[in-house]
Amino acid sequence: MASGQLSSSGFYATSYPTALSTIQSEVNSAVARERRMGASLMLRLHFHDCFVTAKYIALMMTIDKQYSIPLCIEQGCDASLLLDDNSTTGFQGEKTDVPNNNSVRGFEMIDAIKTKLETTECPGVVSCADILAVAAPDAVVALGGTSWTVQLGRRDSTTANFALADNGGLPFFDSDLSTLIKNFTDKGFTETEFVAPHQELIQLVWPSAPP
Repeated sequence: MASGQLSSSGFYATSYPTALSTIQSEVNSAVARERRMGASLMLRLHFHDCFVTAKYIALMMTIDKQYSIPLCIEQGCDASLLLDDNSTTGFQGEKTDVPNNNSVRGFEMIDAIKTKLETTECPGVVSCADILAVAAPDAVVALGGTSWTVQLGRRDSTTANFALADNGGLPFFDSDLSTLIKNFTDKGFTETEFVAPHQELIQLVWPSAPP
């Protein structure tokens, strides 16, 4: 399991001062090409990466100036979702578990951002876990939504938890409402905190959708 001491957004101010602007630029370009990529980066990738082993809700975002919504989780945001299966070693990642397989997308966008960071100024500095965490609010802003403060300094995991993701750690695409609510309340969310981010995201991606 990866761990790191998280600090403010100034974490890369000295080691890689252009890191955050580079991530934002790449996210803006991706969302401009395909608006739905904003949802893929924010809700799917970051959420699915964090939610499997999440135990504590750390950061909040205000939705419509009414609700404070947990959007970043202290434990679990470790980029383990990005790890590929390895038939040689027998390693099994989380990409092919039921909630993620043929559902989560945007991996190539994170790969592109990582490549951009690695080939410009300071290779080996910015973790994929931090890229996911930074890209999420950048994607929301690109869609016209509100940003939130992201603490940085995550380390990338070298392990994954396929079994937990496949057995209740993540909501399934065909879960009924009561199961979805339980998924979230088991992690410390209230029912309001479960509903509000989903509604906000729908309005950002499809502005004409009914409230």
